Order: sequence, then structure tokens, then C-alpha cells
Amino acid sequence: METLARVLVGLVAALHAYILVMEMFLWQRRPGRALHGFDPELARATAPLAANQGLYNGFLAAGLVWGLIAADPTGFRAQVFFLCCVVVAGVFGAATANRRILVAQALPGALALAAVLVAG
Repeated sequence: METLARVLVGLVAALHAYILVMEMFLWQRRPGRALHGFDPELARATAPLAANQGLYNGFLAAGLVWGLIAADPTGFRAQVFFLCCVVVAGVFGAATANRRILVAQALPGALALAAVLVAG
């Protein structure tokens, strides 16, 4: 179970690193615009907001990687904390922006959190 938990945490970290790239660097390009269906004008107008969101996703990814490499109990606690943040952010995003976020962000975070808690 510990291996599964580590793999899931790593995948959630990779997901948030991907979101960082999409929101900070590709928001105004075709992949970033396609993610939300924005036209170039709307993407340009919202780019500063997206970059800010991307930075926060990067912090989540960094915290999860820290949790993977830190010795326990710090590593375990960091994983639990940052996965809780991922789940809360996903639920909030689903409630306020797009329900797809519940499946794309909150669900992977919740699965990883469950695996970490069971393995811990």
C-alpha cells in the first residue's frame, strides 16, 4: 500500500506541475486556451489571474514532492496537509468555477490522501 500511496502522491504532484505550466506559460497559447475554451482576447485579459493560480498549483506540487522525499513523520504530515489542500481547492473550484474540477483535481487528491492514510 505504501508504494501505491507514493505513486498516487507523485501523480497528483505531476498533475499540479502540469497545471502550473498550463496556467503560467501556455495560457495564451492554443493548449491553454483550449483547456477552458477561451478566445485569444479573453485569455490575454485573464492571463495575470491564471499565472497566479498556476503559481499556487506549483506550491501544491512542491509540497507534495517535499512530502515524498522528507523522512517521516515530516513526510507523512506534509503529504496529508498538501493533499488536504488539493482536495479543498478542488471542491472549491468545482463549486465556484467548473464542476469538472471535482473529478480532475479533488478526486485524484482524495484517492491519494486515502492511500497515504491507509499506508501511514
